[in-house]
Amino acid sequence: MVTPERGAAAPAKAPFDLAYAASALIDGMGTIVGWTAAAEHLLGYPPTEALHRPATLLLASPAQAAEAVELAAQWRDHDIWGGLVAARHRDGRRIEVGLRVSALTAPDGQERWLVSAIDLAKTPSWAVSSAILEGFLTRSPIGMAVLSPDLRYVWLNDTLEHFGGVPRERRIGMRLADALPGMDTGAMEAVMREVLLTGEPAIDHEFQGWTLASPYHERSFSTSFYRINDAEGRSMGVCYMAMDVTDRWRARARLALLNEAGACIGSTLDVTRTAQELADVSVPRLADFVTVDLLEPVLRGGEPPSGGGLGGVPLCRAGMRSVNPGTPESIVAPGERIKAGDTSPHVRCMATGRSEVEGDIAIDRASWLTDDPARAAKIREFGMRSVMWVPLRARGTVLGVVTFIRHRRPDPFEQDDLLLAEELVARAAVCVDNARRWTREHEAALTLQRSLLPQTLPGGTALEVASRYLPTDIQDGVGGDWFDVIPLSGARIALVVGDVVGHGLTAAATMGRLRTAVHTLADMDLPPDELLAHLDDLIMRLTEEESADPSVAATVTGATCLYAVYDPVTRRLTMARAGHPPPAVVDPGGRVTFAELPAGPPLGLGAMPFESAELELAEGSVIALYTDGLIETFGEDVDVGLDRLARALAHPELPLQELCSGVLERLLPGPPADDVALLVARTHALAPDRFAAWDLPVDPVVVSEARALAGRQLAEWGLEELRATTELVVSELVTNAIRHASGPIRLRMIRQSVLICEVYDGSNTVPRLRHARTTDEGGRGLFLIAQLTRRWGTRYTADGKLIWAEQEIPDIPRG
Repeated sequence: MVTPERGAAAPAKAPFDLAYAASALIDGMGTIVGWTAAAEHLLGYPPTEALHRPATLLLASPAQAAEAVELAAQWRDHDIWGGLVAARHRDGRRIEVGLRVSALTAPDGQERWLVSAIDLAKTPSWAVSSAILEGFLTRSPIGMAVLSPDLRYVWLNDTLEHFGGVPRERRIGMRLADALPGMDTGAMEAVMREVLLTGEPAIDHEFQGWTLASPYHERSFSTSFYRINDAEGRSMGVCYMAMDVTDRWRARARLALLNEAGACIGSTLDVTRTAQELADVSVPRLADFVTVDLLEPVLRGGEPPSGGGLGGVPLCRAGMRSVNPGTPESIVAPGERIKAGDTSPHVRCMATGRSEVEGDIAIDRASWLTDDPARAAKIREFGMRSVMWVPLRARGTVLGVVTFIRHRRPDPFEQDDLLLAEELVARAAVCVDNARRWTREHEAALTLQRSLLPQTLPGGTALEVASRYLPTDIQDGVGGDWFDVIPLSGARIALVVGDVVGHGLTAAATMGRLRTAVHTLADMDLPPDELLAHLDDLIMRLTEEESADPSVAATVTGATCLYAVYDPVTRRLTMARAGHPPPAVVDPGGRVTFAELPAGPPLGLGAMPFESAELELAEGSVIALYTDGLIETFGEDVDVGLDRLARALAHPELPLQELCSGVLERLLPGPPADDVALLVARTHALAPDRFAAWDLPVDPVVVSEARALAGRQLAEWGLEELRATTELVVSELVTNAIRHASGPIRLRMIRQSVLICEVYDGSNTVPRLRHARTTDEGGRGLFLIAQLTRRWGTRYTADGKLIWAEQEIPDIPRG
C-alpha cells in the first residue's frame, strides 16, 4: 500500500477521471456505509454483502488490511489522499486500482470518507498517466511550486511546504518575500522574471538563508525555473523546483574555508600575526567573534610548559576578530593577560586537550562566569548564544586556546562546526609553533650577534663615534653585518665594517670569528691592504675546514669588509676594502663624496690583491661606513641609494646620534630587507702642543740628547713624575735603533690619554723580546720596556719601521 500524502487544497485536479470511478462511503470506524453500482461492478460485491462490513476486507492481503488500520489515524490529518493499492475481487482476483480518499462531514457532525477507485487495467492510459503524475508531483522529494505571471503562489507540493514551514493554504496567493522572509527572494524573483521574459529555463541556482521551518540553521537550496505555456504558447506562469543541498553547500564552504586558511595562516614567522590570521579567517564564516589566547612564553618564542602542567602560566591575548568594528565584545586588549581561573573552560580544555562546546550559554548556571562579572556582562550585552573552546596544540604541546562565539547568527554550534574549528586550529597550531621556534632561534641569533658586536666605541680624542645596527625582519632572521672601532698605536683609530653572507646563527657566529680575526690582525699594526690579505687567507682556510657543510662555507666565502685607519696627528685616513661599498666622507661644509677606493674582491676568493688609498681630512669631517642593506632597495639601482645616502649625510653640524637617526629614517621608511650596520665618525686633529718630534743622527752620543729632549717635553706637559721611566724607555729605543738599524732616526712623543714614545728607523728587521743571561752585557732593552710600560709594539711603514711604547698618565681619565 502506498503511504498517504497531503493532496491539493481544492479537488480541482483529481488523481484520475471520476467518470471511470467506483465509489463507496466509509464512516469514522472504517465500516462501509455507502456502496454504488460501479463499486459492485468493480469488485463483484452486491450491496447486501458490502454494507456494514469493514473496508479492510476489500484489500488484497491481511498485511495491507493491518496497515490500513494503522493509516486510518493518519488519514484524519489529510483533506485528500491519492495513491495506488491492491484490492481483492469477490472471486479472489487481485485488482490494481487507483484510489482517491476525500474527507466528508455528515449533517450529524460525524466524519465520513468518500473513497473513489478505478481499475487501472481498464482505464484509458491518459487517465492513468494523470493519476501517476499527480502522485509523483505530490510525493516528490523535490520541492515544486507554480507561480502566476505576477509571481504569486498558485500550487506547491508537500516537499516545498515542508521546506518553507508555511502551510499551503496560507502560501497560495502570497509573494515569495511573504513566505520566505529569510531568503534572498529579490534575487529569486529576478531570475523568474528573466525566465518569463525569455522562455529560457534557469538551471541550478543556489540560494542560502533561513526558513520558518529551520529558523536557527541556514540552509541552501538548488533551484531551477521553467516557464509554463498554454497550448498556444502563451505564458501562464513559472514553475520552480527546489532541492535541499545544505550538506553539499556546507561541505563546499568548509573545504573553501580550509583552503583559504591554508593560504592565509602562517604567511609569516611571527607568532602574533599568525594568531591574528587564524581569527581573521574564522570571522564571519564560522563565528561572529573569535579570540586566540596563547601562553605567555609562546609569545616570546619560549618553551610552553610540558607534561600538561600549566601551573599558573598566564594566557595573553594574541589575536581577535569580530563582525563588529573595533571588537567591542572583548574586555582584554591585544598583548594583555586574560583572566582565566583553573575551572574556566579556557584552562580546562588546555589541561585535558579536549574541545568544549556550549550550544546555549546559560549565564545564570555557568560556573565559569561566577567569578567573572565583566565577561558575563559582555555576554548579556551582545546576546552571545553559543561558544566553542578549542585547545591550540602542536607536536603534543599545548600552546594556547581559541574561543569561537556566535551572537549575530541564530544557529548554535554543532558537531560539524566543532570538527571544522578543530581542523582550523590544528593547522594554525603548527604555524604558531613554527613561528615560536623561529622566534626563539632568531632571538638567540640576535643575542649572539649583539654580544659579538662592540659594547662601547672607544674613539678617544681622535674620533667622535656613533653607530646603528638594525636586524632584518623576523622572516629572514638576523644576519652577519658588523662594525668595530679599534684603538691602534700612535693615537690612531681603526674603523671596520663588514657583512657576512646569509642569516641566522651560522652567520652571526661567522661574524664573531671574523671580528676576532680583525682584532688580532689589527694588533699587528698591519696596513689596511695587508690586513685584508691576511683576512682573505684566513677565510680560505675556514672554507676548506667547513667544506663538508656547504651552508657554513657559504656564509664565509663572499664576506665583505672595509678597514680604515685614521691618524689624528697627520689627519690622514688610510683604507682598503674587499667587495664592500665605499665610505662616504662629509667635509665641514656639508659636501659629500664617496672615496675613490679600489673595490677589491670579496673575502675568500683569493682572486686579486687588495689596494689601499689615502685621504687627508679637514678637522671636523664626518666618515660614514655602512653595509649594503642601507643603500640597496629591491628594484632600485645602487646609485639611487647612494644619492639618497649623500643627501641624508649632508648635515655634518648635527650631533652624530641625530645624524644616524636621520639617515635611517630617510633611507629605511619600513623594516629593512637586509641587515643594516651604520658607523659614523667625526674626526679631530691632535693639537700641535700634544705631540713633539725630533730627527736624530745615527750616533751613540745622541742617546743622552734624546733623554734630555724627552725630559724637557715632559716638563712642558707637567708630567715630571714620568721622567725617569720615560728617559729609560727613550734611551733603550734610540740605542736599539742605532745598534741594529740603518738610515735616519726619528723620535716622537704624543700626549693623549696615554703617553706614547715612538722611535722610527729605516730598517725592516724585526725586534725580538728575549731574556738575557746573567753573563750577557746587553739584550735586556725590550725586556725592560715591556716591564715598565703599559704595552709596546712594532709598526711597519713603506720605508722602515718604528717601535712604540705606551705609559699610563696618572690622574687623567682615559678617552
